[in-house]
Amino acid sequence: MYGAPALPPDFVSLPYANPDAPKGGRIVFGNTGGFDSLNPFVQKGTAPWQLRFWGYESLMGRSWDEPFTLYGLLAESIRTAPDRSWVEFTLRPEARFSDGSPVTVEDVIWSYETLGTQGHLRYRGFASQIQSIVQTGERSLKINFNTDDRELALIAGMRPILKKAQWQGVDFTASGLDNIPIGTGAYVISDFEAGRNVTLRRNPDYWAKELPFRRGTQNFDEMRIEFYGDGTVLFEAFKAGELTVMREFNAEKWDAQYGFPAVLRGDVIKSEIPHQRPSGMTGFVMNTRRAPFDDWRVREAMLLAFNFEYINDTVTGGAQPRITSYFSSSELAMQPGPATGKVLELLEPYADALLPGALEGYALPASDGTARNRGNLRRAVDLLAAAGWTVQNGELRNAQGTPFAFEVLLRQGDGGNQTVIEIYSRALSRLGIQVDVSTVDDAQYAARIDQYDFDMTTFRRELSLSPGNEQRLYWGSDGVDVPGTRNLMGVASGAVDGLIDRMLATDSREEFTAAVRALDRVLTTGRYVIPLWQYDVGRIAHARKLRFPEQLPIYGDRTGFLPDVWWYDED
Repeated sequence: MYGAPALPPDFVSLPYANPDAPKGGRIVFGNTGGFDSLNPFVQKGTAPWQLRFWGYESLMGRSWDEPFTLYGLLAESIRTAPDRSWVEFTLRPEARFSDGSPVTVEDVIWSYETLGTQGHLRYRGFASQIQSIVQTGERSLKINFNTDDRELALIAGMRPILKKAQWQGVDFTASGLDNIPIGTGAYVISDFEAGRNVTLRRNPDYWAKELPFRRGTQNFDEMRIEFYGDGTVLFEAFKAGELTVMREFNAEKWDAQYGFPAVLRGDVIKSEIPHQRPSGMTGFVMNTRRAPFDDWRVREAMLLAFNFEYINDTVTGGAQPRITSYFSSSELAMQPGPATGKVLELLEPYADALLPGALEGYALPASDGTARNRGNLRRAVDLLAAAGWTVQNGELRNAQGTPFAFEVLLRQGDGGNQTVIEIYSRALSRLGIQVDVSTVDDAQYAARIDQYDFDMTTFRRELSLSPGNEQRLYWGSDGVDVPGTRNLMGVASGAVDGLIDRMLATDSREEFTAAVRALDRVLTTGRYVIPLWQYDVGRIAHARKLRFPEQLPIYGDRTGFLPDVWWYDED
């Protein structure tokens, strides 16, 4: 995207992979909930989230040490116009599906067209930006774009490639457990028990096992996912040795509850993985499609009533810092104080529509850390009154007499967030607000989220050092009324849309950074999410025989690290 790739054409392996890592062994993960599909590329059903990363590949692959660089994977070469208006890929002659059949240009074109029209919504936005796809040679194809967007040439290389012949006469959108997509990746599903477990085996004939991009990766012979009803049962299974690896997101639990016998014996190792990526956004999202959260003053009052300092101390021991904006802890984060320089220049055309704080500066409400949070609650009362909500007979009501009541939608097994909401609800009750908590299974949760059938729910968006077109999917105004997008809060902002456009069109790294910082300001001052704490370091407890390289990628523990560059060491 900017500059040149860091690795030379004759690189041996990715810098954070061990090219001499042994092959073999087994790794067992745990998920909460269940699954009713093994097709991760369609909107219907719930598939194990890991599947689209473990068994499927694209024309290009990402190095997690370089935010703006891709390397050839199924494609042996890439050509693109100086203005990025088109890109041409040439397939490697050795590229194969897991059944041994060759990957053809026809498979690639079919995959792009099918995913773009029938696949999961995350693939459809890119499809609308393609003017044409044409075969240009026995192993080459050219994609022409209809949009001025420099990132499209890279995104084009990241679509999963599936086998066209498998789906002739078969409804791709209806596939679930009965028809598992054939991919080109190193792993294939060898066994599963619906809703309970799924096992993948490494393909001994994997086509890319000697490719430098893959050297030292995909080292386990078997990878298995076990499913549990909730996080507590999952943790007990790990302590009992049923699982071999466990990610922990709570710093206090990491310190207090990982002293069980296997850790003391040294059979389980606690590893901490630093990273340089943005915080992303984790918290509770408010659906602005519905009253009362369509009023920014109400949303600010919700933030004021959320006693982060007290809740953080109660739940994590105060060990994890708060998320302060969507790109906090990175160079892309909005800067403190008033907007200046290029950021101000980018925001000024939208000044009349921006919410308070976007231009003059904004920081999340902070409490004194006590349980009562009186000062912030008083400010919340004033904002709610300005928005037309006053206490009448002990209940907060509007001018029409409608009580202020809302539902928090939680996924079954989400005990950690349930604890947070219980504390939060007690504070809201002091304002006269009634909170109802609904806990539903995975299928119901997914269906309600797809239809935006919620008032408030949990929210997590991981953000990268190279944000791009996915930002439209997350908070572009086109996703407000379309079911199934990731714009859960219902952002409909000309400033957001315009800043994403500027971010994607520029060929200047300086302007790109300014555009993201400006976008961060608009999203943060939109008061759409009540932020929680950062995952400032990755915490992984794992069996002693599981190892990883000493050199770590700048993204730390993210997709592309575990299990990709780990290995099993019997000794």
